[in-house]
Amino acid sequence: MEQTYDLTQGNIKRQLIYLSIPLLIGSIFQQFYNTIDSIIVGTYVGHDAFAAIGISGTVMNLFIFIIIGCCTGVSIITAQLYGEKNYDKMRNEIFLSSILGIVVTIIISILGILFMPIILNIIQTPVELTGYVTQYMNVILGGLITTFLYNFLSSILRSVGNTRMSLIFLIISIFLNVILDLLLIKQFSMGIMGAALATVISQTVSALLCYFYIIYKIQSLKVKKIDMKYNSGLIRLTCQYSFVSALHQSSLYIGKLLVQGAVNSLGVDAISAYTATGRIEDVILAFGNSGSEATSIFIAQNTGAKNQKRVLEGFKDALVLIQLVCIGLILFIFFRSDILLNFFSFDEGKTVLNYGVQYFKIISFFYIISLVGSIFVGFYRGTGHVNIPVIGTTLQISIRVILSYLLVKFMGIGGVALATGIGWIGIVTFQISVFVIKKYYKVKEEGE
Repeated sequence: MEQTYDLTQGNIKRQLIYLSIPLLIGSIFQQFYNTIDSIIVGTYVGHDAFAAIGISGTVMNLFIFIIIGCCTGVSIITAQLYGEKNYDKMRNEIFLSSILGIVVTIIISILGILFMPIILNIIQTPVELTGYVTQYMNVILGGLITTFLYNFLSSILRSVGNTRMSLIFLIISIFLNVILDLLLIKQFSMGIMGAALATVISQTVSALLCYFYIIYKIQSLKVKKIDMKYNSGLIRLTCQYSFVSALHQSSLYIGKLLVQGAVNSLGVDAISAYTATGRIEDVILAFGNSGSEATSIFIAQNTGAKNQKRVLEGFKDALVLIQLVCIGLILFIFFRSDILLNFFSFDEGKTVLNYGVQYFKIISFFYIISLVGSIFVGFYRGTGHVNIPVIGTTLQISIRVILSYLLVKFMGIGGVALATGIGWIGIVTFQISVFVIKKYYKVKEEGE
């Protein structure tokens, strides 16, 4: 029996929850792993290596977000073709997109290694850390192809509704990475190189697990010789979806980096508080990201099946579910954010804690706007309107960055929180406007 999930029939709410939970758990696991990885390096290699990991993460995340964006674009096309039951074209898409992805990843790897000194100079990397960062990034970029293959294959699994196995392979990858970190760094004293190798090896194992699972368990995804053919239409569509999705992912990250500059002007205490609130906020926003991806998969399959009624029902149910989840989060963050902030040991005393509480008091009620916006992103992606999330995100980032630099002078870290919230209002207002306008013109066309 094929391990896929046909989302074109059945209970919609149950299906959305079924898709979302593994995605949410996976996202939270990833957040915890990033923290553990940094702790291992800091403990067994030293302060400089710990700082180098932080800088490397800043650079590496940009490459990874581009790859994830490309894979997201491919998964939308795959999900639509799966919903359409056009399995031959779906396998052709998997073949073509895998070749395109491998070529693009190799180019990114080569350019990344060649231009790494320039990149490190642009972000003003301290001279004493340059060697560490270069060493780490050369290994990561050298193995970037395995990162692509893992993300590509897991996104294909998710596109046919199998989010559970994607989660299992992610958890295996995380545990293997931690074990290899301890082995290579502590036992073999390989330093920061060991951390990089651990990442590449664990990603390789996960990619192989995904590949063999697809080959032996999901015949409809198994690419055969007959599927290996050129299709200019699919290549154009893949490039369009992947480019726009990659632009969306990377622009979000760049926006966050720009806002960091406004926070840096407030001093070390504010930076520490913003770092702590950022870790907590990443977990909160994981609810929106998982809901967005689940909505995207569900809507893409039903768009492919040309079941417009079910598309709209799924969208409405996703909005209801995310708001129910959000109510509890808002109340807890508003009243007891100090409990979460206390998990971060602040040697500076209560100053940092107070900064963090101030940030959450302002931003907590905006989270419902952000999570609703995530569902809209999933809706537009699933229906194939991938350009709308990019336009909305550009608007949101512009508002957020400009207001952060203006308000931080008068409100401190609270100004950054308010600017972020207003940015979220801006993107959701845009998303709703597009939805209403499209619906109006559709009704008008049907009336004529």
